[in-house]
Amino acid sequence: MNIIVCVKQIPDPETPASSFKVDEAAKKVIPAQGVAPVVNPYDPQATEAALRLRDAAGGGKVTVVSLGADSARDAIKHALAMGCDEGVLLSDPAFDGMDNFQTATALAKAIQNIGEYDLVLTGRAAADWDMGVVPFGIAQELGIPCVTVAKAIEKDGDALAVERVLDDGFQKVKTPLPAVVSVSNEFGEPRYPQLRQIMMAAKKTVQVLGAGDLGLGADDTGEANRLLPLEALYIPKIESNVEIIEGESPEEKAANLVKKLREAKLI
Repeated sequence: MNIIVCVKQIPDPETPASSFKVDEAAKKVIPAQGVAPVVNPYDPQATEAALRLRDAAGGGKVTVVSLGADSARDAIKHALAMGCDEGVLLSDPAFDGMDNFQTATALAKAIQNIGEYDLVLTGRAAADWDMGVVPFGIAQELGIPCVTVAKAIEKDGDALAVERVLDDGFQKVKTPLPAVVSVSNEFGEPRYPQLRQIMMAAKKTVQVLGAGDLGLGADDTGEANRLLPLEALYIPKIESNVEIIEGESPEEKAANLVKKLREAKLI
């Protein structure tokens, strides 16, 4: 099987709240000093799924793709250390400020550029924005089916059998190939790269593609061409007021509480 895995580098979700800052004017998150970005925590499961499917098929190739700054090489290198064969980085100043739909278009163009493929795998969502719409966008651009939130995947003849996670249980579906599948954390723990694998991955060359290489023009990229405009980005302010209800007895306290609630028109 020839499989493509999409991964993303994000700010560390474990960043202390005191270090998390937002530039509200620029509508951007300010990177925390001394806290390195990490691989999106859902993506190693997608990589693990790809490697298991390749091994079960008796061969093939797993290509990992990421869109981001040059530092996103680290996310690609992690997947290569796990056992992926090739890496492609989509990096271009034109990609700055793009929304999920533009990202999906760029990833789809990169997948078409890579060539023949049987399956595209992603994490269930990116933990920074937690929207989970990119898999749908990729599938729409490629004109192939999309199955989301998978906890188990196996090849079934010329099709793919997928067990999905629902709010109230699980669902088994079958999809023809090629297809896009997003993998949930319920898939299980991904393999941990050994030192030798990490050293070998460090020597592998990552192909870098820009907007022009993907056939994307100035009208396709950048914040000005977002389909989903970002109106505001800010840290919500949580305020709470506590009032102690006084009274000589529990009954009096209860009566005073009811009075307060009626005055507030809550009952």
